[in-house]
Amino acid sequence: MSHLLQTTFVPTKPPSLRQHSSATVLPSRTPTRLITKSKIREIFMPALSSTMTEGKIVSWVKSEGDKLSKGESVVVVESDKADMDVESFYDGYLAAIIVDEGNSAPVGSAIALLAESEEEISLAQSQKSSVGAPKSDASEAPLVNDSVAPDKKVAEKVPGPPVMAASAIHPASEGGKRVVASPYAKKLAKELVVDLRAVVGTGPNGRVVVKDVEAAASAAVASGTDEAAKAAVTVEKEKKVSGAVVELGSVVPFTTMQAAVSRNMVESLAVPTFRVGYTITTDALDSLYKKIKSKGVTMTALLAKATALALVKHPIVNSSCRNGKSFTYNSSINIAVAVAMDGGLITPVLQDADKVDIYSLSRKWKELVDKARGKQLQPHEYTTGTFTLSNLGMFGVDRFDAILPPGTGAIMAVGSSQPTVVASKDGRIGMKNQMQVNVTADHRVIYGADLASFLQTLAKIIEDPKELTL
Repeated sequence: MSHLLQTTFVPTKPPSLRQHSSATVLPSRTPTRLITKSKIREIFMPALSSTMTEGKIVSWVKSEGDKLSKGESVVVVESDKADMDVESFYDGYLAAIIVDEGNSAPVGSAIALLAESEEEISLAQSQKSSVGAPKSDASEAPLVNDSVAPDKKVAEKVPGPPVMAASAIHPASEGGKRVVASPYAKKLAKELVVDLRAVVGTGPNGRVVVKDVEAAASAAVASGTDEAAKAAVTVEKEKKVSGAVVELGSVVPFTTMQAAVSRNMVESLAVPTFRVGYTITTDALDSLYKKIKSKGVTMTALLAKATALALVKHPIVNSSCRNGKSFTYNSSINIAVAVAMDGGLITPVLQDADKVDIYSLSRKWKELVDKARGKQLQPHEYTTGTFTLSNLGMFGVDRFDAILPPGTGAIMAVGSSQPTVVASKDGRIGMKNQMQVNVTADHRVIYGADLASFLQTLAKIIEDPKELTL
């Protein structure tokens, strides 16, 4: 989804000629002559999601002086949850880059200047210092700024049309000048002494991702031509065995994603919550999973489908309260599933999980995970959840509590399925696989009896899962 950016025009004519945004007609005895004013537009940091307050420049796809065509990608911006490409809405020239790669800027602040013609590039570069660095507080950044040459006076503020839009499509490189890679891939390439310019990207739209860097490093080792790469790969393997190497006592600032997670967790403290646990026998679900696993079905999709079918019968658990004065019965059942990422957490959303068949749901989940780890999720793919699942069962965790994400009514923490000695109703002792689920809910809307009834329904679906494959 495209996100429009605010822009401004920088006229190069005197104030007396600024009566119109594009041209001024001067009276004369000779036929009327049209004088067109130069235009230099500020490229602003876009708001790529509703929670984004600042963005980080991952990479500039174009360099200063490069010609731009409408629709071309110019810069890759890291928002609080994903990397997004920003493309031009106008033809022109990237005249001056204000915010360099690796630096952050508040939403609404200028990150570059776009000139209409090649002759205006030098003028834009001379104005680069007057535009200045972005303000530290995004709320103070004006939506529209007017800038003129130092010897000119600002006559009035004139809002301009948007220049850029966000897109998920971009070339991996442009003319060999820049290579677009994920932040972690760049970091790993530096550690493994891999030249990214020689790496062919296999990520979304040709982006270089971690596996590409690892493959390039391994190829160098196999060829025996790069001793530095050999040593670097050895170091990397040691890191994976011993865990991440950190400098003890160092202070590390939050990444953009970590800052977003921090804000959401603090915000969640304002919601009164309570927790209810339930034990569910999973023998039938485990048997079903073994039968259809070869068809691409995942356990995550099975749990999401079972949860969605239970929510159909308990819409109050799928509701949400945002203002503390009313709540909404959500019209769709969108299951968000927590996914751990390097340096953060994101919740891709399986939309309309109750209506989608288990095979399509599994394919969609794989697609979402790949996009999440490539930081290519679009906002609607991680902000539209109505109920959240957090599963740590694959790590052997038997039970835990999850923190309620802001804007949702409930989140369910799923533990591992483990063999358990149980007594049957007739007094016999047997062995069954059981898992513990704990639901954290917004007590302003959802009450204990609501959760108990929902969990009973969920248990029935999981213990007799024939509905999951219909």
